[in-house]
Amino acid sequence: MVLESFLESALLVLIVSSIAVALFKHLGLGSMLGLLLTGIIVGPYSPGPYVTKHVEDVRHFTELGIVLLLFIIGLEMKPSRLWAMRREVFGLGSLQIILSGLAIGAYHMLFQESWQVALLIGMAFALSSTAFVLQLLQERGEIASKQGRTAFSILLMQDMAIVPLLAVVPIISTTGRLSGDVPLWEQVTIVTGMLGLIAIFGKYLLPKTLNYLAKKGNKEGFLLAVLLAVFLAAWSMQKAGISMALGAFMMGILLSGSRYRLQVQASVEPYKGILMSLFFVAVGMSIDIKALSEQPFMFMQHVTVIIVIKLVILYVLALMFGYSRGIATRISCLLSQGGEFGFVLFGSAKILEVIDDDTFIHAIGVISISMLVTPVLVKLGDKIANHLDSEYNTSEESSIPQAEDERRVVIGGYGRVGHAVAALLHASGIPIVVFDTNPAHVAQGRKDGLPVYFGDIGDPELLSTARVDQAALVVLTIDQSEIAIQAVSHIRNSSPSVPIISRARDLEGCNRLMEAGATQAYPEAVESSLRLGGMALELINVPQENVDLLVKGIRSDNYRLIDEAPDQDNKTS
Repeated sequence: MVLESFLESALLVLIVSSIAVALFKHLGLGSMLGLLLTGIIVGPYSPGPYVTKHVEDVRHFTELGIVLLLFIIGLEMKPSRLWAMRREVFGLGSLQIILSGLAIGAYHMLFQESWQVALLIGMAFALSSTAFVLQLLQERGEIASKQGRTAFSILLMQDMAIVPLLAVVPIISTTGRLSGDVPLWEQVTIVTGMLGLIAIFGKYLLPKTLNYLAKKGNKEGFLLAVLLAVFLAAWSMQKAGISMALGAFMMGILLSGSRYRLQVQASVEPYKGILMSLFFVAVGMSIDIKALSEQPFMFMQHVTVIIVIKLVILYVLALMFGYSRGIATRISCLLSQGGEFGFVLFGSAKILEVIDDDTFIHAIGVISISMLVTPVLVKLGDKIANHLDSEYNTSEESSIPQAEDERRVVIGGYGRVGHAVAALLHASGIPIVVFDTNPAHVAQGRKDGLPVYFGDIGDPELLSTARVDQAALVVLTIDQSEIAIQAVSHIRNSSPSVPIISRARDLEGCNRLMEAGATQAYPEAVESSLRLGGMALELINVPQENVDLLVKGIRSDNYRLIDEAPDQDNKTS
């Protein structure tokens, strides 16, 4: 029974997904397994109520989550790091696709009359799920780890391989047009033109637009400009016959050195999270349990053989490329599933009658079920790898100073006070990251050679992106008291153990900041008066140690002596 009301459908998805995700997270298997199971339960092939029959349309829409995911990965991947990965991308990635495709294709020759069709099926199953693996790595905090970078390199090559594979489908079809109908010079011109469009927009137009919107304080316009850039890049690559996700990844690379990078990532992250969750639900909805149960042993044989082939080939190749046995085990377990681009390839092959309906249903089922078992495989792979070696390192390098340096300080505001604090810490060799919402301050910070980024320190998403919970200290030098109080509250809620010291205008602001959760707050006007009084005492020959004790006592007593003085004066007058 299909639910007619959109609200009823949304409620069903939310109820089932919240229970399933909570359960699988509790079991240590991650949220994606719960989302896939949710899709099976609320999908059209379940015996109960379902949300829609148009699963393919839902999946196409939610693939925008993959686009945003690759954009965020691009933001964290500077061109120098991408160039350093060329050996893994073109060497290990290419060999994995070719060898896995040939091996799986040879297996499918047992079930297909045409070797060309069997080879196409093998190449389609050789691709892994970019969405699933990167989301899994993000959840585990392993994007920057050795296995994380290697898995991403292979996935990047797989995304590029979708182009020639899609071109092969009409060639082996008896009903489709040959890709040769479009002259080579025209294809090259289209690709070059689209790459130029992305480069111009991402390198010149977008930064100027973001700078203008940031100066105006237009947060909504800022977000919409970013989304326009991402989807324009995705559309451009799709028009050129290349993966949408690669276009978004390129746009992220172009912005990776921008001072707006962290705020852009924080703005996009919530939308990426929602769309990615819906994508995995849509994948689960694609699983036709009834059709697969007609030949359960044959289906499970396909799933098992494909996973085992990919596990063995990936493991051997990783060893050949110099990885330890533990890292090789983790890489092979991460990439053993089928991928979302397989849906595209098999869908195209079905339309052009390269494969029949039964093959298509089984192929979609194999991809979906292989995703379903991946979290279990990864957990098993961790246990095996821990016995094989102890090289595991979850965070070898990162795009901003990270938790491996326990002294990292996050500073909110780069005005007069923020500059002084940042300069003192930087000169002392303390790693810092500074945020300010004024583009002029950010530009000045970059000129000063300091890591100053555009960003609202009170934005919970930015706090997560900047990993404030792993900082040694947060220093707030924001001039506006209400914004400072809001920032302290958000930081304290998300990072209860991180010390926060903040600037305040006066004692009232100081007390409000302390109530919001600041570890210590310093009233600027009162501190100036205190310094002035201390200097006066020194000039009339009061011993330095007496002055220091007095000032320290006033601070430890929450400035009570100074706070009471005006009231006493008012009474005597």
